[in-house]
Amino acid sequence: MKKIDLTINHDVIGVYHAIDFSDVRMKYHDAGTRYAFDVLDEKIQQGYFIKLAAFRHVRDLQRQGDIDFPYNYSVKQANNILKFASICPNVDTGEPTKLMDWQEFILAQMIGWRNRDGGKRFSRVIVSVARGQGKTYMMAIVQSYSFLVETIGLENQDFLVSSINFKQTNKLFGYIKSMMQKLISEAPFKDYAEEVGLVIQTDQIIMKKKNNVMRAISHESGQYDSFHFTTAIVDEIGEIKSRDKISKIISGQVKVKNRQFIQISTSYPDPTVPFHGDQKMVQQAMEQDWNRDADSYLGLIWANDSLDETFKPETWIKSNPLLGLKSEEDVLTQGLTDKRDSDLLAGTINDFQNKNLNMWLQESTNSFLKLSDVGRAIISKFDIIGKQVYIGYDYSMFSDNTAISFVYPYHDQDGNKRWHVQQHSFIPWEKAGSIEAKEKQDGINYRELSKLGYCTITSHPQGLINDDQVYQWLLGYVEDNSLDVVFFGYDAWGATPVVKQLELNTSWNLMAIRQRTSELKDPTKFLQSAFVESSITRLDDKIMEKALLNAQIIEDKIGIQVDKAKATLKIDVVDAIIDALYQGMIHFEDYSDVNDPDKQVDRMTSKEIEEWFMNPDSGLIGDYDDF
Repeated sequence: MKKIDLTINHDVIGVYHAIDFSDVRMKYHDAGTRYAFDVLDEKIQQGYFIKLAAFRHVRDLQRQGDIDFPYNYSVKQANNILKFASICPNVDTGEPTKLMDWQEFILAQMIGWRNRDGGKRFSRVIVSVARGQGKTYMMAIVQSYSFLVETIGLENQDFLVSSINFKQTNKLFGYIKSMMQKLISEAPFKDYAEEVGLVIQTDQIIMKKKNNVMRAISHESGQYDSFHFTTAIVDEIGEIKSRDKISKIISGQVKVKNRQFIQISTSYPDPTVPFHGDQKMVQQAMEQDWNRDADSYLGLIWANDSLDETFKPETWIKSNPLLGLKSEEDVLTQGLTDKRDSDLLAGTINDFQNKNLNMWLQESTNSFLKLSDVGRAIISKFDIIGKQVYIGYDYSMFSDNTAISFVYPYHDQDGNKRWHVQQHSFIPWEKAGSIEAKEKQDGINYRELSKLGYCTITSHPQGLINDDQVYQWLLGYVEDNSLDVVFFGYDAWGATPVVKQLELNTSWNLMAIRQRTSELKDPTKFLQSAFVESSITRLDDKIMEKALLNAQIIEDKIGIQVDKAKATLKIDVVDAIIDALYQGMIHFEDYSDVNDPDKQVDRMTSKEIEEWFMNPDSGLIGDYDDF
């Protein structure tokens, strides 16, 4: 099957029209597949994420039977959940609500796709839609179906309903209890409920004769240990800052055959939360159509594509699919318009964009960078071998990380001036007490990122920064990659043993930079502008990303600096990049040190000077007569 990669051009519709799907269209007429084709045929206006999900569905229908694709789409299973949904009462009316096409698509995707063992293909599910679109009703249907239907013939099954706190958890669980009470009060489930001894209690629903239990457990309490949940639903997961408690749910599901972990939420102001990271991961999985790494992850995200659409009500259906319901369209449109206008007047339009258009963005008006600017800079790889580099160094104070940044000036394929930034952090854990506690405190999985080369966990037995470890790593990195160190900038207050060692053992141009506005305003503004103008590139490094998003602007009469809102928000990497850019930003200027032959000699080692002197044609610097 042809390799398709949408990570660059994002042209889902163009690629769709270039492929022949006539066989799939003739064979499948179920509700889920109809919706996918309607989206791709642009009969329905939808955003990029749903176009991706629709394209993935029809492509996967094509690849059924391939050796490396152990899944199949069961129309029977998809129809079963839709038939069940048709009798599920809405708690507001007491009567079943006819599902819209997008809601049928959710259920068909979650239940219709199966693995070779007959279990559900998608063990991890993300459902994200704007506020007030009825996602609670949808998840009540899913959990009720799983508990009443999928447990037939099974015993000792655990089920979870959870949210950020007791109040939110009870809201979803209360919805499920009301739905369940209505379902078991009449055929076809009345006799079955009596047969299994189904009892609805305050915080759980039990099948006494089967020992199948649905529990309401808030994330706040985090009491997920020892349970092996068949279906686990966590509502408003976008507000959860750490993966720690969530990991307990997932690890407990490992041996469960028909498992499914469902994450539900709108977007939240903080884009560094795990839920947003999961969305980015599943987006990449859908874009890389040829890659089989995330075949068990499902992402169904109804969101607007651009902040410009704040002023285009005709596009709001992308994040508010209930606008497709004629009986709701006028009232909902007016309500959304009123909310937008009131937020504009109050200066809080970000709340409308965040919750009502379901878009991730930085909440604070003094944020250093926007999420879109930081994300747009990502490239897959960059060859650093033999490159000139500007290095910035931010030394650890107390619980802070020690960060080393590398700025590589280069020209892109069109001859444009660019700067590529990378970093390596050294992670202390003494103040936190352990590396595990440090990860929870910062919301970063340092141990996993260390395997990818983005950081080093300190080797100091008490969890302090090991200066010798930092020094040896830096010299090894420069030597292994044959880097030409043009400049090394560091905090004037951070004159550590590392700097002393460099002074003694290298010919690098070392400079102490005072951390005050007069010194930092220009490189700070340059870094901000470079991201906005897309003249800077970076790898998909979560440590750097979090630092860039944590950074906030502080301003005085002289200019701007970066700062952070609270101690646990790490911006060490940003400080290090700014130190490197103190000289790196003028790399292409005639007056830059790198373009001054005399300064080139200053950077040379004794061996390099001797080689150049004996061989003036070596190309190290200008003409021999200039020496």
